[in-house]
Amino acid sequence: MLSKIKSSSFSGLDVSPIDVEVDLSNGLPAMNIVGLADIEVKESKERVRAAIKNSSFEFPLKRITINLAPADAKKEGTHYDLPIAIGILKASGQIKKELAIEDHFILGELSLDGKINRIKGVLPMLLGMQGIGISKVLLPMDNLSEGKYVPGIECIGVETLKDLVDYLNGELELSVQIGRRTENFKMIEGVLDFNDIMGQENLKRAMEIAAAGSHNLLMIGPPGSGKTMAARRLPSILPRMSYEEAIEVTKIYSVAGLLDPKEGLVSLRPFRSPHHTISNVALTGGGRIPKPGEVSLSHNGVLFLDELPEFNKMALEVLRQPIEDGEISVSRVNGSFTFPSKFMLVASMNPCPCGFFGTKSENQCSCSHQHIKRYLGKISGPLLDRIDLIVETASVEFVDLAGKSKSESSETIRNRVEAAREAQRKRYEESGFLNNSQLTPAAIRKHCKLDSEAKNLMEVAFNKLKLSGRGYNRVLKVARTIADLDGSPSIQVEHISEALQYRNGSQFFKF
Repeated sequence: MLSKIKSSSFSGLDVSPIDVEVDLSNGLPAMNIVGLADIEVKESKERVRAAIKNSSFEFPLKRITINLAPADAKKEGTHYDLPIAIGILKASGQIKKELAIEDHFILGELSLDGKINRIKGVLPMLLGMQGIGISKVLLPMDNLSEGKYVPGIECIGVETLKDLVDYLNGELELSVQIGRRTENFKMIEGVLDFNDIMGQENLKRAMEIAAAGSHNLLMIGPPGSGKTMAARRLPSILPRMSYEEAIEVTKIYSVAGLLDPKEGLVSLRPFRSPHHTISNVALTGGGRIPKPGEVSLSHNGVLFLDELPEFNKMALEVLRQPIEDGEISVSRVNGSFTFPSKFMLVASMNPCPCGFFGTKSENQCSCSHQHIKRYLGKISGPLLDRIDLIVETASVEFVDLAGKSKSESSETIRNRVEAAREAQRKRYEESGFLNNSQLTPAAIRKHCKLDSEAKNLMEVAFNKLKLSGRGYNRVLKVARTIADLDGSPSIQVEHISEALQYRNGSQFFKF
């Protein structure tokens, strides 16, 4: 007696269809799983046995062989429990009707009492089914929200093994949810707003430029100058995510097991702020079964590193690849996995270990020359070269704190940012770029042309600041963003001048 149930596997974000083949034969009662099954999959034997018995079904006293095909692909995860149980019940004749079971994908983890539990990676698996002609999926009720954003897929949520068998036998009707595309995403409104920030006009301008072009930003200033406060308000001025961006982020969170079951879709741009004690693996991703790290969880959003020099130097150096390539490759014994990581790096730091070097504060710097040099030396030249804007923040003045003038709201700033992003979208429509920060050297030569006056200023700055080729390109990308905020089709000398001011902050590190 043989049955075949369709399911799916995921490795990183890569998905492939899996056939769960169940054979019952005479012999000593036993259950064996073959087909490169991981520990989690092999442990399903006991969960499936208990779930079948506790759901008032008969567990067959046969020799049970379960093959997960193709047999040469590694199988990981607990979502094979449900297709294995259905395969056993079908092969033993306890599913009497053939409700076109071959047209369904079945996913789910079983508890010992037959309840179907939530699983990871549902959204990537549903997206993978779009291309192979499968339109119906039976999955845990707690994962049903993930299916409503995948067009063309009929998702059927199930709570228990008994309910699923009754449905397959035609004795129970279950509601069907058909996925649809949506662009109606939430925004952060009224919680963290830029009008809370008093003074610091230079910092707010740098934040606006960074948001408009998705540029990396480093803030340097004494404690209490508003660096962290400004960073936490950055998501409120970022443009809404498109459907494609939201799906990319949700896939990552689904695989990582961080998706809110009520929402089903990550609609707000991520803002991740790991502690400075974070390990390399937690930052980049990895583990025995590789999972996305903070750089991938920040995809299409913001990675905020507070107190940048306090991070492990090796952890900072591994940021260089994802910043440059927009993806991170994780190699393990099981294989190599690639996760997307197009994030805005926003970092903050003090000018010295005590925090008061070069400030007007009544607190005098107590650090020696060597201490300051060692502290600043934790930020390597190659990493610094990948930061587009460096802005120095000063302590807030009394007149700013006590004044009655109100700062611009996040909504006002976001409107300008969205207008600049729209200009970039139209300009790069045929090139595939989403914003100015993604421009390649060839695209920079095409879209960031300078007139003679701007070119002369750039030449002087290039020689005086001793810019690298990468630094030169980043100045042009920032200038292009400033021009977009001004609504200018071309880069003017004033745009280059402002972009150079933010690049000039790198001289701070030549202590």
